[in-house]
Amino acid sequence: MRMTLRQLAVFVAVAQEGTVTRASDAVRLTQSAASMALSDLEDGLGSPLFDRQGKRLQLNDLGRYLLPQALEILGRCEAFEQVARGELQGIDLRLGATLTISDYLIPQLVTDFFIQYPKANLQLQSGNTRQMIDAVNQYQLDVAFIEGSCNMPQLQCIPWQSDELAICCAPNHALAQLKSQQHKFSADDFVDVDWILREQGSGTREVFDQMILPNLDHPNIRLTLGHNETILNVVAQGLGITCASTLAIQPFVEKGQLVILDTPFWNLTRQLYLLVHRQKYQGPGLKAFLDYCQKQANA
Repeated sequence: MRMTLRQLAVFVAVAQEGTVTRASDAVRLTQSAASMALSDLEDGLGSPLFDRQGKRLQLNDLGRYLLPQALEILGRCEAFEQVARGELQGIDLRLGATLTISDYLIPQLVTDFFIQYPKANLQLQSGNTRQMIDAVNQYQLDVAFIEGSCNMPQLQCIPWQSDELAICCAPNHALAQLKSQQHKFSADDFVDVDWILREQGSGTREVFDQMILPNLDHPNIRLTLGHNETILNVVAQGLGITCASTLAIQPFVEKGQLVILDTPFWNLTRQLYLLVHRQKYQGPGLKAFLDYCQKQANA
């Protein structure tokens, strides 16, 4: 068998992009050349690597087994080539982050990282925790920052930072009026309120469902939205209350648009994680980024 690095690169690109058309753009080949490279690889192996569903290509069992090895081969060849040229291996990473982390923690993180590694190239994708887990599991991302839990044994969750959630409402909300009267809140005060919450699959919603929902009989989840900023703007208009990261709430509090309610009876501290695939080859670039994130969290 005489497989080529180009064939492996096309295989990896198709696995990550889902179609030959998008994969050909990623590897800078024509669509016909990429299609031929994939066909030649499968012919050489004597077995298909994908299930065809129209234009979509989904990895089959063999493809899923071989993908980590193909990634490692390509990663090591890239490192080999750069060392031969007398260069340090470049840092070219695909990052993912859940919305809270992407909006409030990633900007400073990547800015400081670029100061230390000015030639690094980073691509960032945002979504909820479930989407980030799926992307890392499919090797579409090198590393992701997530808020929720991950129970897939093939993925490694590395503790990164902690984050505090809080319950908040508009200053004219009935619960805010109780706070102004030095009322000592209990879980019973939150039974008959309207909740504006993140969607299922988000880390914030996971905390709500685990820590708060069991204490509420027949909770009224009036509205579900996919972005923190939108939720907080809706709540600031006086429609219901929400549970969100204090990172997102604090700017609204400083402007007098929201009030944080005291809820010591609920533990709303959560762990943030770095997520990587255990089978993914960790070249010097990825290792340098993970080490930097760990040092930044411990600073």
